Amino acid sequence: MSVSKAKADEAPALVLFRTDRRVADNRALLAASESGAPVAAAFVLDEESPGLRATGGAKRWWLHHSLKALAGRLQQLGVELTMRRGPMAEVVRGLLRETGAEKVYWNRRYHPVEHGIDRDLKTDLQARGIEVADFGGFLLHEPDSLRTKAGGPFKIYAPFVRALFSGREAWEPVAPPKRLRPWGGRLRSDRLEDWGLLPTKPNWAGRFSEVWTPGEAAGLERLAAFVRDGVGRYAQARDLSGQNNSSKLSAHLAHGEITPAQVLRAVAEADGVGAEGKEKFRRELAWRDFCHHLLFHNPDLATKPFNPLFERFPYRGDPEELRAWRRGQTGYPIVDAAMRELWTFGAMPNRLRLIAGSFLVKHLLTDWREGEAWFWDTLVDADPANNAYNWQWIAGSGPDPAPYFRIFNPITQGQKFDPEGDHIRRHVPELARLRGESIHTPWEATQAELRAAGVELGVTYPWPIVDHGQARERALAAFRLARGREQG
Repeated sequence: MSVSKAKADEAPALVLFRTDRRVADNRALLAASESGAPVAAAFVLDEESPGLRATGGAKRWWLHHSLKALAGRLQQLGVELTMRRGPMAEVVRGLLRETGAEKVYWNRRYHPVEHGIDRDLKTDLQARGIEVADFGGFLLHEPDSLRTKAGGPFKIYAPFVRALFSGREAWEPVAPPKRLRPWGGRLRSDRLEDWGLLPTKPNWAGRFSEVWTPGEAAGLERLAAFVRDGVGRYAQARDLSGQNNSSKLSAHLAHGEITPAQVLRAVAEADGVGAEGKEKFRRELAWRDFCHHLLFHNPDLATKPFNPLFERFPYRGDPEELRAWRRGQTGYPIVDAAMRELWTFGAMPNRLRLIAGSFLVKHLLTDWREGEAWFWDTLVDADPANNAYNWQWIAGSGPDPAPYFRIFNPITQGQKFDPEGDHIRRHVPELARLRGESIHTPWEATQAELRAAGVELGVTYPWPIVDHGQARERALAAFRLARGREQG
């Protein structure tokens, strides 16, 4: 595509990319392209503004490749992506001075700290005579506009999802710009390689690329494949960990490479797909919005239990047990498969997240914040809202939690959701030759079965670090104790 070049002294429209590394359904980029001004594009890596949480290691790996893909896509449209590192407000003011831009465009961020940074920056720029245009897209709703009948924020999922799909919001994705007129000036850009986003010593992300391809194009391809092959059986098969039934869209959504509006439309327009699969997936997509709604109104969601009862919960916090959980060495095959998959590929199916989370909090009586922090660092789709609330949900401390007495049995969960043991064999190879029910309970196998499979408990694979029945009773006793403290 040919594009006309602007003069170096012609003020551009400055477009900021943050959690929106895409060209399609990017309202800020589209508005800038339609403004008549040439376009200057920038990505700001802010790791210095007060209150921001450091990006986890796995997500930094994705960020590197996502930015590389975005820069290539913009280059196809004739625009260079300038990369700068530093406090958001300071870097943006510098870019405006260097370009002479009088208009700046961005898509809104909803994490409370990021939202506050953007709000204050917008106020300051407008006071200086700079036009600021911001747009939605990362969520299906604006968290500060969707309210209960009483006028407050939602705390319960069921009424939230009814309100979300009541027609109050517009979710039609917008097309990518047909053309971009690049700014004629030049900006200094950091080298992506100098940001050190990729792990090197050791390169623990070495196998990520076997299953993940970051970037907008890959996200759209993944969406098309899911609509074609996955959404029809999503309701029945999404929890079967031994099969490839999850949408695998969460990382692309978390990095803003695709939008929920694009996903919603694609699923709605899927041909030959029953309503059950579509509705189930639509509600799962709404859960993402619900988590962000809760975080927006509860900034401490990742660090403070919503229910004060859990501030006094008698967690044990055994460091050796936490270490065994992280490494997938608990002696419970379905838990270990989940945790090893997480370390190897930066992800695990949703059902396994629940099983592994429940095991940490209830079997090991370890504070849910330890699990939240580990997932934050190891998930390629680490999302500040989803991660925090899902951990509070499984711990029983959130505003709309799973009941505390709901304690997943890791044996029956494995039998139900990995019935043939395929997932376990894939990620716990030392058990791969076990047959039948022994794959879920190797400690119950006969010595002959263990020898035939090359398994020596306590040597090649650990004994269970806790007994399920005893751990369950201990967890319930701890909950009763915490309730007694609250009432006392």
